[in-house]
Amino acid sequence: MIADLVTVVLLLLGSLLSIAGAIGLFRFPDLLSRLHAASKPQLLGLLLVLAGVAVQIPHWGPITTMGLIVVFQLMTTPVGTHMVGRAGYRTKHLRRSMLYRDELAEAVARAEARVAAERSRTTDH
Repeated sequence: MIADLVTVVLLLLGSLLSIAGAIGLFRFPDLLSRLHAASKPQLLGLLLVLAGVAVQIPHWGPITTMGLIVVFQLMTTPVGTHMVGRAGYRTKHLRRSMLYRDELAEAVARAEARVAAERSRTTDH
């Protein structure tokens, strides 16, 4: 009885977080905000759903499989969203007015200046 109640609570919380992330994908105005909505609540929602399933199936086989799913999601979700965010930044698919502080602008300007200098050197020779 208590395990069923814990499972229901975990599944409902996980589902609500996943729904909130999906709504955020449609409602947020720019790429970076949407990435936040796609990664944070979705990952926590998945963890809560898997925890609810683990409460109901207390066998080592499914629990280790769910543990592997959790580990891979924790390793790949932040890296994937970071790479998509950087690609969106470099292709100008964001609203700069919504950025609180643009910490990447200086590094991108230096890289573009370096590429331009290399191009001018190769065309001069």
